[in-house]
Amino acid sequence: MKKLVALLLVIVLALSFVGCKKSSGDNLIGVAMPTQSLQRWNQDGANMKAQLEKKGYQVDLQYANNDVNTQIQQLENMITKGCKVLVIASIDGSALTDVLAKAAENDIKVIAYDRLIMNSENVDYYATFDNFKVGVIQGEYIEENLGLKEGKGPFNMELFAGSPDDNNALFFNGGAMSILQPYIDKGKIIIPSKQTEFTTIAIHGWSSSTAQARMDNLITANYASGKKLDAVLSPNDSLAIGIVTSLKNAGFGTAAKPYPIITGQDCDKPNVIAMINGQQSMSIFKDTRTLASQVVEMVGAIVEGKEAPVNDTKTYDNGVKIVPSFLCDPVYADVNNYKELLVDSGYYKESDLQ
Repeated sequence: MKKLVALLLVIVLALSFVGCKKSSGDNLIGVAMPTQSLQRWNQDGANMKAQLEKKGYQVDLQYANNDVNTQIQQLENMITKGCKVLVIASIDGSALTDVLAKAAENDIKVIAYDRLIMNSENVDYYATFDNFKVGVIQGEYIEENLGLKEGKGPFNMELFAGSPDDNNALFFNGGAMSILQPYIDKGKIIIPSKQTEFTTIAIHGWSSSTAQARMDNLITANYASGKKLDAVLSPNDSLAIGIVTSLKNAGFGTAAKPYPIITGQDCDKPNVIAMINGQQSMSIFKDTRTLASQVVEMVGAIVEGKEAPVNDTKTYDNGVKIVPSFLCDPVYADVNNYKELLVDSGYYKESDLQ
């Protein structure tokens, strides 16, 4: 009799353990971010973790130091732990096909976060900002501040694009060039380097140092004789900070040799400080709190077995399928409105920007 009771206790405990494990998995959300070296990803991860935990979820938040293999290993671990949903900001949008197949085999849903994951049928949703609009805003900023609509020009400009393995880079570039290309065609914008093709102007890995080196070469080859540089299209802040450093080293920033208009994206602290100091002109502000809130809503719907809310079902083709997406609206910050957008909203403290 005692043996029977003991056996029953073992069975009950085993079933209890299985039940707890399943409950934990149902409540566990995996969040895979690319790197901690850029401030925006730290904020994205922290905001999402905080909001998910506030809703009662457990969160496995991982950063991969911009190493694809590390990110794949982290995702495999999340699958093993039984995560219900994976939220992934990919390092290489084309490198996750196999690991996402494993996620699908385990009935784990996938939300691509701000970077579209390519070549996989197992991307269930995409949450991002309107990336084409990001480029449009950057192009319009250059258009307005050079007075191109009023017929001013010609102006000298150089073009930079993002990493070729990030699908967003194509949208940023496409949006900006939809505004700028007509002025290039009319001769109102001159590209002295003649480097306009995406493959030529793209900066692999969104590397600040690579952007700086390319800007160094552009200055030496095209502006050493004193030719004025009026604008530089930079799709994000990591490139912009490299461009600013190059220009500063080349003697820009004086009354005789002012900085050109330089665009950016993400409102990273060093770049906002550069705006305040008159080095960078603007940066697209993508409030990660807004995007995190949307992802939390999407996760909640998925966990409840419902369709996640989306507002775009036509734009984002990952090579295998059109991925249902939710697009948040970006805005831009510059020296005139950064306090209202970034400080008054609580995104930064005034002391962060000194």
